[in-house]
Amino acid sequence: MGRLDGKVAVITGATSGIGLRTAEVFVAESAKVVIAGRRAAEGEALANKLGPACLFRRTDVTIEDDVRNLINLAVDKFGRIDSLFNNAGGPAQTGGIEGLDVERFDAAMATLVRSVMLGMKHAAPHMRRQGAGSIINNGSIAGRLAGFSSSVVYGAAKAAVIHLTKCVAMELGEAGIRVNSISPGAIATGIFGKALGLPTEAAEKTPDMMREAFKTAQPIPRAGLPEDIAHAAVFLASDESTFINGHDLVVDGAITGGRNWSQQQQGYAAMRKAFGQDGG
Repeated sequence: MGRLDGKVAVITGATSGIGLRTAEVFVAESAKVVIAGRRAAEGEALANKLGPACLFRRTDVTIEDDVRNLINLAVDKFGRIDSLFNNAGGPAQTGGIEGLDVERFDAAMATLVRSVMLGMKHAAPHMRRQGAGSIINNGSIAGRLAGFSSSVVYGAAKAAVIHLTKCVAMELGEAGIRVNSISPGAIATGIFGKALGLPTEAAEKTPDMMREAFKTAQPIPRAGLPEDIAHAAVFLASDESTFINGHDLVVDGAITGGRNWSQQQQGYAAMRKAFGQDGG
């Protein structure tokens, strides 16, 4: 029996990266899954690969009717919704505050924050009737500390997601619905290429490069992988986490824990040398 046996989940942003891998892991753990994304060909291909336990619905998560219809599809097809992973996202404008474009700012907030609100809004009534459910929102370490994104807009949006999660958790927890977030660290996906302006197809070819670039970014000597987030989502969607609510689960290999030990020791060695204490 899988850890999600008998459960029905909705996963947004499932045509690539974290969302795609999460869909694969959820189905492997015996969940029935409705996946969403804007790229129909990729979404249909994944649903076909995963079989009858998976359905795809083309969805723009910034549009309320699309999100409402997505949630209703899960309930109509599978009879309930036990878990929602608000994973859809994307890069935001880079650069300093003086150069930000208002329309691009609003578009990023719609993709990164409004979508999360809409998912929770339309999943909540179904979960309330069931008396149970687990909502998982994709945050970021960039929403916890400045300087972990190339975009100040992205960081601000993810901070909003993390706090919105906590606020809604306090409300829905009283109905037996848990609301938590996951804050990934340096995960090797195509989002970094997209943030730097690469077309989607080219950006999706960059994760191997990111694995190499990120392998020394944190104490764990490898880059984060989409499955690291997928397994965290399985835990929060499962009955193993029924007393966890309003929590932001950081999955970052301790990149936000402080200065890496080896870097710290190298700094001390340089200081000792400067003080003439090489043998100390």
